[in-house]
Amino acid sequence: MKKINFNKNIPEEFYWFNEAREYYCDEGLVIKTEADTDFWQRTHYGFKRDNGHCLLTKLRGDFSFTGHFEFEPQTIYDQCGLIVRIDQDNWIKVSTEYENENISRLGSVVTNLGYSDWATTDIPSEIKSMWYRISKNGNDFLLQNSNNGQKWGQMRITHLHQEIEQLEVGIYACSPQNSSFQCKVEKIIIDKNKWGIDK
Repeated sequence: MKKINFNKNIPEEFYWFNEAREYYCDEGLVIKTEADTDFWQRTHYGFKRDNGHCLLTKLRGDFSFTGHFEFEPQTIYDQCGLIVRIDQDNWIKVSTEYENENISRLGSVVTNLGYSDWATTDIPSEIKSMWYRISKNGNDFLLQNSNNGQKWGQMRITHLHQEIEQLEVGIYACSPQNSSFQCKVEKIIIDKNKWGIDK
């Protein structure tokens, strides 16, 4: 198990994809998103976006990747969470997307062969922190969330069709509208595959 708290700096094995202009480490990694940033490919909306902010590392084999996020969304679709990435046409993200002052969407997007889906459940917008976990078993993935980092609920089981030995895995944040918001990644944990284990 490897725990990363971002207390002082970003570990050498992590690197930016679409680096945020404003971020700093202070008992966690604080990111301020830029406007018109997103990850989405084609489905329903027609557009292609691959310019959200990501801090990534490379992992091989099976794993569980966990992150704890605090967020203060300002505008519809503001979001932050975990991402698993092969390229712009093949990836998974899990997060809470802000809808309005009453409702947000706890959900995930899985993009295969250049087409995205979006699976969600409504939660109160008063929730401003969340744990997420992505567990990999071959090309299958278990997506989970938790309010306390102890008791985990299943969000979905999914699959990436393109096979690859090494994945880019990490955290992401974006603001698809003409706005920005601030989020904090308090910690991440890289561990062996915890599929079916609740602690």
